Amino acid sequence: MRTNTRRFSAQTHWTGRSGPRGFTLIELLVVIAIIAILAGMLLPALAKAKAKATGITCMNNTKQLMLAWNMYMGDNRDELPFAYVPDDPNNKLYSQAWMHGILDYNAGNSANWDATNTIMKGAIWPYTGNSLGIYKCPADKSSVKPSSGPYRGQTVPRIRSLSMNSWMRMNQGDWKYTWFGDQTFRAYFRSSDFVDPGPSMTWVLIDEHPDSMNDGFFCIDMRGYPNPAQTSLPDTPSSAHNNACGLSFADGHSEIKKWLDPRTAPPVTYKGTISTTASQPNNKDVVWLWQHTTSKVR
Repeated sequence: MRTNTRRFSAQTHWTGRSGPRGFTLIELLVVIAIIAILAGMLLPALAKAKAKATGITCMNNTKQLMLAWNMYMGDNRDELPFAYVPDDPNNKLYSQAWMHGILDYNAGNSANWDATNTIMKGAIWPYTGNSLGIYKCPADKSSVKPSSGPYRGQTVPRIRSLSMNSWMRMNQGDWKYTWFGDQTFRAYFRSSDFVDPGPSMTWVLIDEHPDSMNDGFFCIDMRGYPNPAQTSLPDTPSSAHNNACGLSFADGHSEIKKWLDPRTAPPVTYKGTISTTASQPNNKDVVWLWQHTTSKVR
């Protein structure tokens, strides 16, 4: 009997209590603090990984569009589609524009969500396999709430985030040599025109900043070239890929360009509030764009 009592007492002394031992408040706080620290370390990395993944999708989209662009030229005497033609079906060049429609944040503007008379009327649409999604970067979250039509009252994404280099066949008729340059700069009509700086160095499509997006072409102000003190940006590129932007080039390849100057792509408001013709002296990004947009005719 004494032996049994001693064994019971020893067991009771070892556990300290009859039930399982719980965490103290301090221990719980320590665990929570560790989880918070780990989350703080991991979340930025996860955000960058997500941005990198959307960047890869964006490059895939622009590569598909460049394939369609090249196929169009193959069927049309090697002539490039226009970067812009007015949205007038009676215009003789209407069917030769790469796309139509002017985007904004106006709930009554059907061009924001209706592809029928915008993207689907574009010259390269028949070569895209009816892939509407390739016209928009997955990182672009711009949307509108239509005031009419089948999507009335619903929040829907805008249909496009890409614009075309304004030197792509944009110098005929009323637009000849008027888009922030003059006849001393090279205009591109056919693939054979990409001799300087060359097809692998000349961009065709660019991801435009959601607050800058409007028509289908993107202007680089060449008038200050080559003086870095006179750099300016009439239109604004996107920075959705970790402060970088997707571009595709005349040889068909796509890449992500990291911006160096914070003035190049300001934060997105999704309100369309960016001012145009913004002077940005000594902007290294604009100098890079100068070197990859067009060149002086020799």
